[in-house]
Amino acid sequence: MVDSVVWDIGYLVSAALFILGIKRLSSPKTAPQGNRLGAYGMFLAVAVTMAKLYNEGIIGLELIFGGLVIGSVIGILMATRVEMTGMPELVALFNGFGGGASALVALSEVLKRIETNEIPLEGTVELYATWIAIGLSGLVGWLTLTGSLMAMGKLRGGFYIPFTKKDDRGRSKWVSFPTWGPPWLNSVKSILLIAGISLIWLSINDPTNKDLVYALVATSSILGILFVIPIGGADMPVVVSLLNSMSGIAAAFTGFVIGNNVLIIAGSMVGAAGLILTFIMCKAMNRTLTAVLFKSFGGGGKESVTRTKVGSDPEEVAMVCDGISKCVIIPGYGMAVSQAQHAVKEFADLLESEGVEVKYGIHPVAGRMPGHMNVLLAEANVPYEQLIEMDDINSELPETDVALVIGANDTVNPVARSGDGPLGGMPIIDADKARVVVIIKRSLSVGYAGVDNDLFYENKTMMLFGDGKKMMNELNAAIKEL
Repeated sequence: MVDSVVWDIGYLVSAALFILGIKRLSSPKTAPQGNRLGAYGMFLAVAVTMAKLYNEGIIGLELIFGGLVIGSVIGILMATRVEMTGMPELVALFNGFGGGASALVALSEVLKRIETNEIPLEGTVELYATWIAIGLSGLVGWLTLTGSLMAMGKLRGGFYIPFTKKDDRGRSKWVSFPTWGPPWLNSVKSILLIAGISLIWLSINDPTNKDLVYALVATSSILGILFVIPIGGADMPVVVSLLNSMSGIAAAFTGFVIGNNVLIIAGSMVGAAGLILTFIMCKAMNRTLTAVLFKSFGGGGKESVTRTKVGSDPEEVAMVCDGISKCVIIPGYGMAVSQAQHAVKEFADLLESEGVEVKYGIHPVAGRMPGHMNVLLAEANVPYEQLIEMDDINSELPETDVALVIGANDTVNPVARSGDGPLGGMPIIDADKARVVVIIKRSLSVGYAGVDNDLFYENKTMMLFGDGKKMMNELNAAIKEL
C-alpha cells in the first residue's frame, strides 16, 4: 500500500498549479500559459485520483477510463469546432457541466450510503456535516446545471426545432428563447429555496428516505430554471460569472462529501474568483447583485423612437478618416453578432499604414460575457496592447479624432451620466467626447435597457446604418479608393 502522504503531495502540487494558473489569467499576455497550467493541474489531479483508486483496489476502473475517454473526445470536439462568437454559450454550458458533475457525485454518494447502510449515527456531528455537505452540493449543483442550460439558450437567442420544415435557406424552424419574469416569480423562487434547505434538514432527521433526495433534485432543478428565465440579455455577463462561481462552490461541497482535498481547494478558488468577477460586473453596470437576481432587467418594454437621423455613407466616413492622427474603436455586441472582428482589424491596419494611432476601447460588460470583446478581437489577431480598458481609454477620448462605435449602444449612452433611468450611474465609454463619432448600427433602435441614445443625434455623429460586417467591408473599400 502506498502511503497516503504521496496522494496528498500530488494534490498539493495540483492545487499549486491551479493557483498559478489563475494568477496567469490576470493578463491577456499570460492567459494562454495560465490556461495550460490549470489544465496540467487538473490532469495531475485526475491521475493521482486514478492511482489512488487503483491502489485501494476499487473495482470498475474500466468504467472510469471509459468516462475519461468519452469526456475527452467531447471536450476536444467542442473546443475545436466552436467559433469565437459561440464562446459565451460554451462557457455557460461548461458551468452547467461542472455543477451537474458535482450534483451527480453527491447523488451517487448519498444513494450508496443508504443502500449499504453506511449512515453516520443519529445526532452525531458526522451525520450533520456529511448530509449538509451532500445536500448543499446537490442544491447548488442542480441549480447550476439547469440555470446554465437556460443561460446558454438565452445567449444563443433561441434554438432550432429538429425535423421541422426548412426555409429557403435550409434552416429549421427557429424558436426565440423567452424572458419571463412576473413580480410574483420572486416569491416562488424564495419558496423553492426555503423548500430546498428544508429538505436538507428533513433528510438529516430521516437519512434513509430516498424520496427527500429526489425531491431536492426536482426542487433545485426547477429553481435553476426560474433563477435565470427572468434575466434579460443585458445581465448575461453577471449571470455567467455568478453561475461559474456556483459551479465552483458545488465542487467544493462535493470535495467535503468524498474527502477530496483538491476538489475543495479548486472549487473554493473557482467560487471565490467567480464571485469577485460577479461583483466587478455588477459595479460596471451600476447594479447590486440583489437587483440582478430579483429584478428582470433587460426583459421590459422598449421605448419608441420618435426622432430621425440622416445616415451617412462609407465614402463620407472614409473622407473623414483621411488625414486623422488618432482613432479609437469601441466594439459591442453588434460586432459579435455580425462577426465583423476581422473587418475591424482590416480597418485598423489600413489606418495604421497611414500613420494613424489606433486603439480599442473595451467596456467590461460589452457583449454577452466578461471578456467577450477581448476574445473576439484576439481571434482577429488584434495586439493585446491595443485593447484598452474603459477607465484608461476615457482619458484619451477628448484627444481622439474619430471614435468608431460598432454595435454598441448602452455602453456609450451619455444619459448614464444623468443618474436617472435604467442606465443611471452606469459607467460608460465617453465616445461622445471624441471630435467625430462614427456609429455602425442597423437602426436607431434602443438597446437592452430600453433607453434612447442622444449620441445618435448629435451633429458630430455619423450613422452608418446596416449590418456591422457589411458596413465595415464597404468602409474599408472606400478607404482603399482614396
